[in-house]
Amino acid sequence: MVNRSDKIHTHPYMLRSAIGPLVIFSLALVSIIILSLLLSKTPGRTLHYFFLGPVQSTYYFGNMLNTAIPLIFGGLGISLAMRGGSFNLGGEGQIYAGAFVTTMSALTFSTWGIVGAIFSLILGAVIGGLLSGFSGFLRMKWNTNELITTFLVSNMVILVVNYFVAGPLKNPETNLIATKKIPESFQFSRILEPSNLSSGLYLALIAVVLVQLYLYKTKSGYELRMFGLNAMFARYGGIQAGWYQVWPMVLSGALYGLGGGMVIFGTYFATVKEFSAGMGWNGLAVALIARFQPVAVIPAALFFAYIESGARNAMLHSDVTFEIASIVQALVFFLVTSSVLQQLGTKRVRL
Repeated sequence: MVNRSDKIHTHPYMLRSAIGPLVIFSLALVSIIILSLLLSKTPGRTLHYFFLGPVQSTYYFGNMLNTAIPLIFGGLGISLAMRGGSFNLGGEGQIYAGAFVTTMSALTFSTWGIVGAIFSLILGAVIGGLLSGFSGFLRMKWNTNELITTFLVSNMVILVVNYFVAGPLKNPETNLIATKKIPESFQFSRILEPSNLSSGLYLALIAVVLVQLYLYKTKSGYELRMFGLNAMFARYGGIQAGWYQVWPMVLSGALYGLGGGMVIFGTYFATVKEFSAGMGWNGLAVALIARFQPVAVIPAALFFAYIESGARNAMLHSDVTFEIASIVQALVFFLVTSSVLQQLGTKRVRL
């Protein structure tokens, strides 16, 4: 019996190579050039601002790094789930619900100071973990497909949060469809002013280190990876199968929820209706590019943030629309799901 995660992970007796991801990056950049030549009347200007815009000033560079923060958390969440042999397609709802719960908690515990801020972030992570873990529980109990349940639960949660944000909890003092802003004492400090980059970047890097240590330096991380590689072998080895059908999903959703809290504390300071649209799917693409390796999530997230920032600069300074980034991201999704490209340069060896 072959575990379904065998189709996702590289064979353990293979020498990994960076050729596949480099080919994906190169094809994505070539597509940007082709699209600019086809869609822009001033392709030279468009390409200039697309490639150089994100690094031409502290403001743009800082905002690009800030965009990568939730992508790092999303990429880590997906990586943990996939390492455990599970699928989490509910990132959109989990990051949105985490952001909403973090916002409401911050408003409720506004007098608690730093303790209230930490508690609010924890609650945001908890709600994300519960939403994802629920699908893991259904898989353990009735062998339901978490690929479907996470997606359906996510769509439901988005509608519920939209109701509260646009209805009873809407801030009447703003024209935005958003909640009230969290206290200033809860907001992350700025790093590269006047950009939106906040100290949440440090927490994202710490999260990468912690996930790396968990997966490769702890007994639980080892068991999680073994169960993901081959569930039957793990059972024969005494690993609790039921636990590792739920636990990776809990961790995955918690990281998504924490990513939502990071966005609230560092960028928006309130839950704006559907502000997180696309973040969950981009987190999935980041994890795919990184091949579910925590450390590799950082450059993959920066790559996606660079594309989005470049598209925004090109839109502001030339005649193209922001949709060019969506086209490139869709192409990246297509490329990273190609097993042929992923295995380029990978050599099978005998041990």
